[in-house]
Amino acid sequence: MNLKLAARPRRAALAGLLSLVTAAAAWAAPATSAAAQEGRVKGWGANANYQLGGTLTTSKYKPVTVPGVTGASVEALAAGYHHSLALLSNGTVESWGRNAEGQLGIGSTAAQDQASTVAGLRGVVAVAAGSNHSLALLADGTVRAWGLNSSGQLGDNTTATRTAPVTVSGLTNVEAIAAGGAHSLAVLADGTVKAWGLNGNGQLGDGSTATRTTPVTVSGLDNVRSVAAGNTHSLARRADGTVWAWGRGSEGQIGDNATAQRLTPVQVDGIGTARDISAGVYHSVARLANGTVVTWGYNAQGQMGDGTTTNRPAPIVLDGAEQIRAVSAGGYHTLVLDREGRVRAVGYNNNGQIGDGATANRTALTEPVNSLSSVSLIAGGGEFSLAG
Repeated sequence: MNLKLAARPRRAALAGLLSLVTAAAAWAAPATSAAAQEGRVKGWGANANYQLGGTLTTSKYKPVTVPGVTGASVEALAAGYHHSLALLSNGTVESWGRNAEGQLGIGSTAAQDQASTVAGLRGVVAVAAGSNHSLALLADGTVRAWGLNSSGQLGDNTTATRTAPVTVSGLTNVEAIAAGGAHSLAVLADGTVKAWGLNGNGQLGDGSTATRTTPVTVSGLDNVRSVAAGNTHSLARRADGTVWAWGRGSEGQIGDNATAQRLTPVQVDGIGTARDISAGVYHSVARLANGTVVTWGYNAQGQMGDGTTTNRPAPIVLDGAEQIRAVSAGGYHTLVLDREGRVRAVGYNNNGQIGDGATANRTALTEPVNSLSSVSLIAGGGEFSLAG
């Protein structure tokens, strides 16, 4: 559920892969992921579809090691509804978890209980996981996609599901990507944004509700540096630190102090120094330049972290989040990573995705997730989490 975004360096900095937090923004309910010391990936939460790896599909209430991630170090993570991705330093991608829709990209629809290599991908610099589809950004600025395509979210001008990567039509000079419930986003080098896939709530931002099987331009956006995709809403962070949103707004996830659907981007209230953004199913998160975090949108599970379960249509400060260097929104939970490499979480915890050894929802940030230290990457999925 990117969640959140996946970005690549601007042209002048293409000499190396980014160590990014990548969350596939939310859909029906995302997962949470983090890459741990020595290239080992840890996960916790739901595991019914092997999204944490291992042959036992029981939920994990504390972090466990994801099997099969070996060799090159992990540079980025992405978590979908029931599947996980890891970008390795050699430019390849590994995947594990549910695969009924081909979202693992291994040429079949067989679920994987440990990491397997995505077919035919080399030179990857960023990854993103949607609800049941996946994206990869290559160093040449093109994008590959695989998995469920019933709404055109793979962008290849078809609605055919793909079990191996295909090229997104007409995209070049891409600098960042994000995958949502059934839509996809890309930032181009000129700062404009392209979108494709399901558009029933205006999440493509082109002023319509028409589904698109190839990329269209998001209206009125320029100087964009990163994007994030929720289930049916989208976010963009501009170079000036402002955040813009569009799509479904009934839970307040647009952040403009209203609950209206927006077919084109509107500015999120009160944010002028954003450095990082992420989107869950119906909530949104931003990390500010001073290391604090703001959240807005759906809050029934406490994912706003303000001690309540009241929806917030405008950003509020996430209590206790200081010196934060990364954020990731899972389906209905929120992860933060501080400068000391500690992971904290808040929100829905039915499968242990908070990682505190319990299953009670948390309306305030937990203490650092048990047994994790020196973490540099996090990703929030449907009902699981990853770290590394």
